[in-house]
Amino acid sequence: MDQKSLWIGLVALLLLQEGSAYKLVCYFTNWSQNRQEPGRFTPENIDPFLCSHFIYSFASINNNKVVIKDKKEVMLYQTINSLKTKNPKLKILLSIGGYLFGSKGFHPMVDSSTSRLEFINSVILFLRNHNFDGLDVSWIYPDQKGNTHFTELIHELEEAFQEDSKKSNKERLLLTAGVSAGRQMIDNSYQIEKLAKKLDFINLLTFDFHGSWEKPLVTGHNSPLSKGKLDRGSSSYYNVEYAVGYWIRKGMPPEKVVMGIPTYGHTFTLASAETRVGAPASGPGAAGPITNSSGFLAYYEICQFLQGAKVTRLQDQQVPYAVKGNQWVGYDDVESIETKVQFLKNLNLGGAMIWSIDMDDFTGKSCSQGPYPLVQAVKRNLGPL
Repeated sequence: MDQKSLWIGLVALLLLQEGSAYKLVCYFTNWSQNRQEPGRFTPENIDPFLCSHFIYSFASINNNKVVIKDKKEVMLYQTINSLKTKNPKLKILLSIGGYLFGSKGFHPMVDSSTSRLEFINSVILFLRNHNFDGLDVSWIYPDQKGNTHFTELIHELEEAFQEDSKKSNKERLLLTAGVSAGRQMIDNSYQIEKLAKKLDFINLLTFDFHGSWEKPLVTGHNSPLSKGKLDRGSSSYYNVEYAVGYWIRKGMPPEKVVMGIPTYGHTFTLASAETRVGAPASGPGAAGPITNSSGFLAYYEICQFLQGAKVTRLQDQQVPYAVKGNQWVGYDDVESIETKVQFLKNLNLGGAMIWSIDMDDFTGKSCSQGPYPLVQAVKRNLGPL
């Protein structure tokens, strides 16, 4: 092979690699800075080379405008953006909405084109002033009446971002959305083919498939990769594999699907001596010492729980659960995450999303696996970002 052919081949290979780089999208939350040690998380804890995209959660809406809740957050934005001086390739987005904000928080802003325009103008100003690279819309979740408004909001945001880029001569702001992995919610909430044209990518919330809110209350895994052998009827949809496949079948291009991986588990208090998946439970598990929320443990709390617990790996669902006394937790570990990353690579998805980096063992002190063991497992298995 002559030198020219070799050079052309090398350039082609580099372009191919550039085009196939995966995204590692990492959410972190503004309330994690209020936790006690060792769970207190601030932007100083962030390695700017850990993820390709960071998403700061959550901003709110008031009077059709994006709002800052307190002066401390302005300082926080400045700290976040100092990360970009260390890693200029890093993208940092602002997420608006979230579970507590709910669907009601987006009304009445979305209900008319006038109020949406007021919001969009405030978003562009806010993102540019604070040096963010884009907006993530975490509307949890539009109802059937609201799904048209959601589509209109996304379309109008994208068009305004294009126009802003032309006027400002700056790179276009990114537009993403945090979306449901539940089949019924997907059908009710999203006009997927229309959204696919305007969103840069979706952050698919492939977790919270089972928890202490279910009736009848039995144990179930937070984020199983595959359908369980006991799953029947609608419970057959409660897994990562089904949710990802359903979004793609409904019209979202695989390369725009960024698959969620949780750094926490859901817990149950067992109601009998039975400990399997599907065992009866009397309620949520005991609150963790740091996150202080019943039915829920961060990974750094799970590592403590695992001391003296019995761990079982579900071969059908490819995830582990652990039992200690009458406490049961279904969670992800390095092994299950490696399997999930291989799954998303096989489907040529856009990458992986972490909810959230502040619940991984970011200090490395709780799990003896080094800092960020779960995020690092994702990163290692994704390859170059």
